[in-house]
Amino acid sequence: MNSRSPRALIDTPPVWLVLGIGLAWAQTLWAPLWPSPPVVIWVGIALIVAAAVLFVAAMREFRRHRTTIVPREVPVSLLTAGPYAWSRNPIYLADALILTGLVLTWDAAALWVVAAFVAVIGARFIPGEEAGCARVFGAAWQAYAARVRRWL
Repeated sequence: MNSRSPRALIDTPPVWLVLGIGLAWAQTLWAPLWPSPPVVIWVGIALIVAAAVLFVAAMREFRRHRTTIVPREVPVSLLTAGPYAWSRNPIYLADALILTGLVLTWDAAALWVVAAFVAVIGARFIPGEEAGCARVFGAAWQAYAARVRRWL
């Protein structure tokens, strides 16, 4: 698929995240839960804050190495420092944490949305990205992938 095709522009991780957020929010409208204890809301807020910190740290690595963040484009640098030292996909992890945090703060019974988001990202984007890294970086990618887990 051409990275400039309309489908490629729509089928991106941020669009899937926004869809997940919308589904979780909609669930609170048509099937609200009882109010959660304050600790659950605070855990949700903490997850959102942690995700924001993780996202910014990952973006700094992209900027520092001057490589693409677009999933279907060819990277020029293999990121292995910062959050990439302990997760091969810290931005996707941050997205999942944001979604989880919102579900908790909204008192939504929508953790299924988080699971669906992780499944979609894991099926639609990560395999292609990892195959591209293997083609471009070869043995360096293989050593990195053997050392660092996909999510955590």
